Amino acid sequence: MTKSLADTPVSDDQVGLLEGLATTRAIRRYSNEPIPEQALRDMLFAATRAPSGSNRQPFRFVVLTDSGRANKAKALIGAAAVKFWAQKRANDQYDKGSGADPNSPKSRMARTMQHYVDHFHEAPCLILPCMVRYRPPTPTEGASMYPAVQNLMLAARGLGYGGVITGFHGAVEEELKTLLGIPEQVFIACTVTIGKPQGRHGPVRRRPMSELVFGDLWEEAPDWAVDPPGTQFTSAGPPKGVKVV
Repeated sequence: MTKSLADTPVSDDQVGLLEGLATTRAIRRYSNEPIPEQALRDMLFAATRAPSGSNRQPFRFVVLTDSGRANKAKALIGAAAVKFWAQKRANDQYDKGSGADPNSPKSRMARTMQHYVDHFHEAPCLILPCMVRYRPPTPTEGASMYPAVQNLMLAARGLGYGGVITGFHGAVEEELKTLLGIPEQVFIACTVTIGKPQGRHGPVRRRPMSELVFGDLWEEAPDWAVDPPGTQFTSAGPPKGVKVV
C-alpha cells in the first residue's frame, strides 16, 4: 500500500541552514525533470511556516505544474517576460559597452536572461505567491508576504532544486486572475519558477559586510563585520559613500 503524504515526514535537507543561506542564488536554467509531489509538499510546507503580521497568515500559493490551465498561465506570463526583457535589454544597453564582450559579466547576464524568458513557459513549476488583503495597501504589507517566499526558495535549495523571483506577471495580471479564478482583491506578489538546476548553486556574490553592516554611525562598520574566509564579492549595487537624498 502506497504511503500517503499525510503520513510522510518532511524530507531531510541536502545542505545545512547556514550553507543554504549563503548558496541560494537565482537559478534560471532548469532540466525538464518534473518535481515530485512530496518535494512540492515540503517546499510549500516551509513557505506556510513563515511569520506574518499579527500571525494573520494572509499568504496563499497557486502552484502550477503541467495541467492545461497551468501551461496557459506559464505561456501568458512567458510572453510578457519576453516583451519586458526585450525592452529592458535595449533601454539598459546590455549589448553595448562591456556587453559587446561575450565573456563579460554583463554579456553573460544578458544571455542568461534571454534563455530564461525564452524558456519561461517550460519551467517545471511556476508558483504565484499571493496575499489576501484585509485592509488597503500599505508600504509595509510585504513584511507579511516575502518571508514566506524566501522560505520557499530556501526549502527548494535544501531539496536540491532552485528558483528565481520575478514580477513578470504584472503586465498580464488581470488575464491571469481570470484564468486562475483569483479574486480581484488578492495581490499577486511575484512569480517563482522552480526546477532542477542545469548548473549549480552558489556561493552567492555580494558586497563586503563592511559596506553593508554599520555600528553606531552610518557607514562605520563594527570590528566584527568581516566576511568569512573564501567569501566572493560583487561590485553590483550603489557604491559606498553614495549620497542619500
